[in-house]
Amino acid sequence: MLYALGKSLGSEEGFADVKACLTSPLAKFVAWGLLSALLYHLVAGVRHLIMDMGIGETLEGGRLGSKIIIAVSVVLIVLAGVWIW
Repeated sequence: MLYALGKSLGSEEGFADVKACLTSPLAKFVAWGLLSALLYHLVAGVRHLIMDMGIGETLEGGRLGSKIIIAVSVVLIVLAGVWIW
């Protein structure tokens, strides 16, 4: 991604090349996959911060929290897919 940024800032031709590469279906799928992993990690990190405050530390609270994490992550991942595609 840093290489693509440098190339796109170098010239108009470089920008056109990077734009053509990043608009391909494979590049969109890879970007969606990376963004999905980051979104899940973000939501799970927020859960751990909430657990550090003492909320949801029981076994049943942990189970409920994990179900909420999966549901929120699925919604965010679908929205990210809509945004990318």
